[in-house]
Amino acid sequence: MKPDLNGGRESDDRLLRGFGYEPQLSRRMSGFSNFAISLSIICILAGGITSFHVGLGSVGGGSLGVGWPLACLFSLAVASTMAQVASAFPTAGGLYHWASILGGRGCGWTTAWFNLAGLVTVLATVNAGTYDFALAAFQLTPPESSAGAFKLAAVIVMVISQGLLNHIGIRWTTVLTDLSGWLILFLGAGLTVALVLATPTLEWSRLWTFGNFSGASVGGAGFPRQESIGWLFALGLMLPAYTVTGFDASAHTAEETVGAAVNVPRGIVRSVWVSGLMGWGLVVALTLAMPSIPEGVAKGAEVVPWVLRERMPQGVAMGFLLGVLLVQYLCGLAALTSASRMVFAFARDGGLPASGWLRRVNPASGSPAYAVWTSALGGAAFTVFVPYATIAVVCTSLLYVSYVIPVAVGGWAWGRTWTVPGPWHLGRWFRPMAAIAVAGCLFLLVIGVQPPNELALRILGCTGVAMFLIWFLWERNRFRGPPVR
Repeated sequence: MKPDLNGGRESDDRLLRGFGYEPQLSRRMSGFSNFAISLSIICILAGGITSFHVGLGSVGGGSLGVGWPLACLFSLAVASTMAQVASAFPTAGGLYHWASILGGRGCGWTTAWFNLAGLVTVLATVNAGTYDFALAAFQLTPPESSAGAFKLAAVIVMVISQGLLNHIGIRWTTVLTDLSGWLILFLGAGLTVALVLATPTLEWSRLWTFGNFSGASVGGAGFPRQESIGWLFALGLMLPAYTVTGFDASAHTAEETVGAAVNVPRGIVRSVWVSGLMGWGLVVALTLAMPSIPEGVAKGAEVVPWVLRERMPQGVAMGFLLGVLLVQYLCGLAALTSASRMVFAFARDGGLPASGWLRRVNPASGSPAYAVWTSALGGAAFTVFVPYATIAVVCTSLLYVSYVIPVAVGGWAWGRTWTVPGPWHLGRWFRPMAAIAVAGCLFLLVIGVQPPNELALRILGCTGVAMFLIWFLWERNRFRGPPVR
């Protein structure tokens, strides 16, 4: 079914009804708003800063100057193939719906759970990272005996406020994510320029120099001591892979976006290439600005605030740090929006326990309120049991698996059972790009569960086994999937 690109909201709603769904969510988001919500979740000022030490602590500057653009090209391949599918099937909870249409309801059910788990852990990672960054930025030290309780309380306060903003409706959420998008663009560019101007000597060779910074005695990312520079370089790719993720938010808000068949795929792709380019500029500026690479590695997760305080007047550094902290909070807000729409879409088809509650939409605000608070609770709970670095790896792995399942089945179905593309498509490049996306995802899974993140392997393994058993023992006889497949 091809959308009528000139019909506005009526055309969007007619297309949605063609997939078997009545419009329920409030369609208020423009093309920029759809782009801004993915830009806000990717947020180079969140993951790109809170996980900066992961890249630096592997092989130093070479991980950032060379590794960042390589990983971002992979992310762009995933985003481009996702965009083609999104253009043809612009629905909330898009990945689950796409996988169901192209690969069957079992494929859709599996994608939904991987994506939902990934989105909830993204929320946990962002808020936990925001708390850790606030401590490092403002040199705060909670009492050692109650550090865990302080962190949990701070995360709960953040997630409750983000839940309230989502609860009152997409209008305020859109205003704030639009603000976040502009802040990322201007603050990211301003910070990059300020760092370059504040650095007396730019040692460009740092960007392609590879060193071995593994070993607990060095600090940094905490990679165990090993001699293979190539393997360490691969491990450092988790920084850009974790940062440039979450672009499925554009798809999850498709039913709230005007001109969704065009604006959703554009939002997905633009958010990735803009974040990739701006993020590369930022990590390059940070690498060049630090007094020395070994000193930066030794600072570990505190490296970015340290660089700013070393190179800038204290007032200027404090202003940038406050701006970054605000953007990180808004990143969590956007993450909760995306997760709640996935919960709503999956519950709408009866895929979750208590689906009757979770698919309800507040008629006054147009917000899926029960889905919002369920997602918020899940994000807060995950921070209690899992350390930050492991949460980051788990959410990256879960999300990319959920990205490539519909891409993989879409590559198989393209030209066979799927012959009508949306207005945004790759043409003959779709299948080769889909193959690259799948291969890259498998590689990320391998490097993501290496020490010191062995816990991620147990979490991902248990998740996979549990889903296999639940599907074959119960859900395949109960779950019917979306109305149109």
